[in-house]
Amino acid sequence: MKRTRITLAELASFDNLALAAWKAARGKRQRPEVRRFFEHFDASVAGLAADILSGAAPSGEYRSFLIHDPKKRLIHAACFADRVLQHAILNLSEAVFERSLVPTTYACRPGLGVHRAIRQVQANLRRFPWFAKVDVDGYFPSIDHACLKALLARRFKGDDFLALLDRIIDSCPAAPGKGLPIGSLTSQHFANHYLDGADRFLLGHPLVCAHVRYMDDIVWWGRDRGSVRQVLAELRTWLAAERRLQLKETIVINRSERGLTYCGARCLRGALRLTPRKQRRFRQGCRQWEAAWLAGQIDELALQQGYAAVHAATLHTDSASWRKRHLELHPSRYIDR
Repeated sequence: MKRTRITLAELASFDNLALAAWKAARGKRQRPEVRRFFEHFDASVAGLAADILSGAAPSGEYRSFLIHDPKKRLIHAACFADRVLQHAILNLSEAVFERSLVPTTYACRPGLGVHRAIRQVQANLRRFPWFAKVDVDGYFPSIDHACLKALLARRFKGDDFLALLDRIIDSCPAAPGKGLPIGSLTSQHFANHYLDGADRFLLGHPLVCAHVRYMDDIVWWGRDRGSVRQVLAELRTWLAAERRLQLKETIVINRSERGLTYCGARCLRGALRLTPRKQRRFRQGCRQWEAAWLAGQIDELALQQGYAAVHAATLHTDSASWRKRHLELHPSRYIDR
């Protein structure tokens, strides 16, 4: 396997770090740490470059907070300088990750993403009679550092660059030798790459007709229940031996004609529906924007922009009838005014 060499000099070049800073600052220019970085931009970039070349980066400073979407997750947000570093790494390495992935995995990839994954699931439901849907138990906290580092060393070369990746991996463990911080840019790509071997295992299996993966949410199709169960048993063994991972017990094996829920959509052969959670978030979003407008916190333009954002999350599904019925039952207070 041909490995790609990335040098610290390339990584720390002014052009690469300037591009990375622009990417990291998108939508965040008003935050104090971002403003401070850009107020003395040349000095900030030069300082980060010096840290990269000396082996002092990353700083490993994270801000932690909990979200509930829908389950509780601990998010670790890196400081701005470390986010710039991560974007700089991906400027040079994203194409390598992209080349290594199979076409049927959809997370963190240009031109693909969650909506394409959902459409492919629907297409496979129409073609094949049985499916199994699984996901990994505590995926990000369970990623084994030694295994991940070995996988990255098969894709990249350059001792200094690999040492930098090792420091990023070790900077925020969930347990000794395990775990990646949720919310980190490099974590997303490392975690996506970590299950590439599982994709190839499934696609190369004679009993698997088709496959879709979005991060650790995996679906495959087979000709009958028995073949799907057999693949499941073999996948469990492979994940434990090769990636030191376990599957959740909430495994779904069913006929394709009954559909499945995937990435927030209820996928059926003839339609894509909103899940109850997505319906609830739609209602909550409408109420929150209307309440802000009624309280005088936003103007009509901001209200319309808020409505557009709430609607955008539903437009990939066949939800027009549901949204119309919702508006009939819960008329907008903006219209009433």
